[in-house]
Amino acid sequence: MNRLLLLVWFLAPATLVAAGDTQKIPTELAELTNRLGSWIWEEKTLDNQTCQLWRTFEIPAAARVTKAQVLMTVDNEFTLYLDGRELGRGTEWRELYVFDLSQLLTPGLHVLAVNCFNSADDAGMVFGLRIELADGRIIEVKSDQSWRIVPLGTRRWEKRTEAQPGWPAATIIAPLGGLAPMNQVPWMPIAGKAIAIPPLQPIQVFFWQTAWFQITVLLAGGLIILIVLRLMAQLALHQNEQRLLQKERARIAREIHDDIGSRMTQLVLDGEEAQSGLSDSTHTRQQLTHICEEARGLLATMDEILWAVNPRKDTLRDFTAYVCKYAQKFLKPTQIQCLLEVEPTISSAAFSLPLRRSLFMAIKESLNNAVKYSEATELLLKIQWLNQRLVVVVMDNGRGFDPAKVTPDRNGLTNMAQRMSEVGGRCLVTSQPGEGCRVEFSIPLKHRHPWAWIWNANQFSEHMSHARNDRTNELSPNHDPTKF
Repeated sequence: MNRLLLLVWFLAPATLVAAGDTQKIPTELAELTNRLGSWIWEEKTLDNQTCQLWRTFEIPAAARVTKAQVLMTVDNEFTLYLDGRELGRGTEWRELYVFDLSQLLTPGLHVLAVNCFNSADDAGMVFGLRIELADGRIIEVKSDQSWRIVPLGTRRWEKRTEAQPGWPAATIIAPLGGLAPMNQVPWMPIAGKAIAIPPLQPIQVFFWQTAWFQITVLLAGGLIILIVLRLMAQLALHQNEQRLLQKERARIAREIHDDIGSRMTQLVLDGEEAQSGLSDSTHTRQQLTHICEEARGLLATMDEILWAVNPRKDTLRDFTAYVCKYAQKFLKPTQIQCLLEVEPTISSAAFSLPLRRSLFMAIKESLNNAVKYSEATELLLKIQWLNQRLVVVVMDNGRGFDPAKVTPDRNGLTNMAQRMSEVGGRCLVTSQPGEGCRVEFSIPLKHRHPWAWIWNANQFSEHMSHARNDRTNELSPNHDPTKF
């Protein structure tokens, strides 16, 4: 290309074009010329050639930049980077490009990188950076041999703060306004107009964009994943244990019913047959009668055990049906009329063995007390679902009592309250002399999260421990559960 035809541009007033508006920029040649360095490039100039130019500069510590401006152009195209951040591009060597870096520069080391492309003939870059500090100092960076040529294919070269040993120094193709080496014509020192690139603002790095925060999030996410996987493994193990437990409970229930139950029934039949050959007054017949009665009592107790052990009965509906049936059967030989009031829409949700056993034993004890001490003619058994709680009320119309005058050695009330407390429930006894007695049991049965058992891993074992202690107390000869 013949740059002699462009000399008229050199003499024309320089203008600055920004965002569609034309503003005056300094027209003195010397002022513009002093800001620019020489035309630099690789040692060899080729058509369709890419040249990567790199340089660092440093702003003193504690210095404050008041103004920073880059003037540059490249024959033919370029992309300018500062600390790895792209600032802008140019595609016309005849125009001077102006970049305002005032808001981007801070004390410390900075990296300038220019990716240049030459389509044909001569090639070069002219560059000038002027930095004005608040204390009056000036820092200038111009295109000269201090720039390095970065080999093509080098990764992340725009951000590197140190030059590699294999990066050669840039070659000065021609001084500003000097002759081009190929055609010996003056190389234009400045174009007729300048393009002002809109100034860029500093990149705001929020705390969630910082490396330490992202690493922390990744570590926390990894930890959460590990915890979830561990909980899932524990849940799978727990479910498997529950299946094995339910299977074992079903097996025990079958063996008790089929083996021990049948043998106990045969024992009763043998005793009754032995009685038939004896007179009513003989001592042996009385003993056999007592044995048969005890065996029948054991059969009744075994029925309760079978009900408690059978996993198919672990629902609220089955519990309600069994308690009503038991109360009617228990009160049938007495003068007390049993009245039932059961919520028809009682839930069929799961009702675990520790909970239903503790509640059943408390109800059983309250029925015993009503039969032995109340002298009532009616007893109301009320079962309802109220505010996520199972509420059971045992109320009679007997003689009642004064709870404040209950003697300490009669621990029936204490036992019922303790049973409810152990499973997170409560027992409320209301009575006055001559006004009957009302006993209310309530157990919270809120829907539990599938993972809740993990956070309360000892709950089941605690319930089972309490159940074992309860059975031990029931067998103690010094404790009568039917007394208040």
